[in-house]
Amino acid sequence: MKLPVTLYVDEDGWFVVSCPTIPGCASQGRTEEEALAYIREAI
Repeated sequence: MKLPVTLYVDEDGWFVVSCPTIPGCASQGRTEEEALAYIREAI
């Protein structure tokens, strides 16, 4: 299954990622790859 995610860098330099189709599903990481790995786990 593929779901859309949004990814941005916050003011502290963390990569923040969320899945808009699943309310409250969000994560963050120090790198883009780390943040994406965490959101995959959360989904």
